[in-house]
Amino acid sequence: MEKKQWYKDAVVYQIWPRSFCDGNGDGIGDLLGVLSKLDYIKSLGVDVIWFSPLYPSPNEDYGYDIADYRNISPDYGDLDIFKKVLDECHKRGMKVIMDLVVNHTSRQHEWFLESQKGHDNPYHDYYFWRKGKSDKKPPNNWLSTFDGDAWEYNENLDEYYLHIFAKGQPDLNHDNPKVREEVKDIMRFWLDMGVDGFREDVITWISKAEGLPNGIPIPVACGLEHYTHGPHIHEYLLEYKRDVLDNYDCFVVGEAPMMTPKAALPFIEEGDNQQLDMMFHFQHMEADCFMTDPIPVPFSLKRMKKAFSRWQYALEGKGWNALYLENHDHPRIISRYGSEAYHDESGKMLAAMYMLQKGTPFVYQGQEIGMTDIRLPELKMYEDVSTYNAHRLYKSVLHFPEDKIMNIVKKRSRDNARTPVQWSSADNAGFTTAEKPWFYINENYWKINVEDQEEDPNSLLNFYRKLIKFRKKFQVVRDGIYKEHYAESNKIYCYERVLGNEKLLVICSFTDKPVEFTSPAGYNLEEGKLMLANYGKNMRKHNTFKTRPYELRVYYFGDKA
Repeated sequence: MEKKQWYKDAVVYQIWPRSFCDGNGDGIGDLLGVLSKLDYIKSLGVDVIWFSPLYPSPNEDYGYDIADYRNISPDYGDLDIFKKVLDECHKRGMKVIMDLVVNHTSRQHEWFLESQKGHDNPYHDYYFWRKGKSDKKPPNNWLSTFDGDAWEYNENLDEYYLHIFAKGQPDLNHDNPKVREEVKDIMRFWLDMGVDGFREDVITWISKAEGLPNGIPIPVACGLEHYTHGPHIHEYLLEYKRDVLDNYDCFVVGEAPMMTPKAALPFIEEGDNQQLDMMFHFQHMEADCFMTDPIPVPFSLKRMKKAFSRWQYALEGKGWNALYLENHDHPRIISRYGSEAYHDESGKMLAAMYMLQKGTPFVYQGQEIGMTDIRLPELKMYEDVSTYNAHRLYKSVLHFPEDKIMNIVKKRSRDNARTPVQWSSADNAGFTTAEKPWFYINENYWKINVEDQEEDPNSLLNFYRKLIKFRKKFQVVRDGIYKEHYAESNKIYCYERVLGNEKLLVICSFTDKPVEFTSPAGYNLEEGKLMLANYGKNMRKHNTFKTRPYELRVYYFGDKA
């Protein structure tokens, strides 16, 4: 089948279903809730919905521990309701992609339950079962990214199983051809139903080093050098593409921790050996942390800009960028890179900053209204398994005092992004008619909600609509070459997009202090048209001006304005 590239024209909206909208009144978001909001999602101008896992799961990692790949969790509905959502999306001209989580399963999955029954069970080699060392220690020194040791002991088998993430997420052995056939069948099941592609969770970690050797002894994720780019990763992804994906009009975006542009290109460079259409990486989300969100450092605009620009330059003419600022794995971006004091201004600036780069933008539920972090005060109030692991690490390994640990948890927990969507100022933010939702609702729902922003033409929500419409109108946004200006500034992010005689100049202030800005060489702002701004468009055009807090200006130069 000829490979189509409709994803290059698309804007994707991510739904984390548990917190999106409750349609049956039990306090948990579900597919009936999604069905009721499809016209709203369509009104944003998005083209694709990405569902975080909808599958049956014991929720040790809220759906990323899958117990059945071919069904829908009763929390969210059933296959009939899903098919109804799928049909209604397609009727509205929107496509649907599913989360494909095949690095690991739930320990409640039938395969894993069978694998524990004995060494001769045909499912035993679906996972990494190994004997321990003679001194009753695990097979190697690997550490989980979520949960202490990466090995869990089974007394009946006298063996350990590998789990790179939580104990409830045993890793699948893709070296076993039977596992790879199972993965292909799962893909076909959903694609044959009409799903339009997948977001593949930690997909670059599915190949482990042969022999599972000891890793460099570090206090977290020890062993990662032996599975981040395993020996068979390209072979297996090409196999999945050749045997399944090439036979459907679909697109696939991979997720890859520890990813760089140089390492990404073998996966996403267009040509016969391309394995993925796009790659989610984390480098631009490391502007205020060391490698991972729970290890904070002061925000560096230069670090963030360098990450964005590095990917833009490296992929130009070779591959396609996946653009995002928020998802279920990161705190809310206004609370993180913007300013809650300048909520609308920084929200609009951040939106244009990333969505006007070259690539396919992803918008996370609630991002379009500027939902912020909740910062729960007590550890027992949190749900996320990685939050508890971070707390354990800081307490037992780094010996931080409790107040310092909780200060980090409040700002960096993934639960900040998992509070129910704030639909209105009614009870429970209009998320549910139940007396109590499954998780805490941010107290600011009375002033940050969809209903109020719908009525305000200058709201952040309506700015997202204008921004998405602008993206689709001007070809320079899709195909223009990217170039950064003033790379050494720690207050201004300025870049251009150029396509033939069309130019776009994007100016973003990342401070509440005034900054004197002068247009780059070759740009006369008096000749450009101010297309997008967060302080109104009726301003004098000078090539030098002082920015206002978190100011955004987007100038267009060309004859299509």
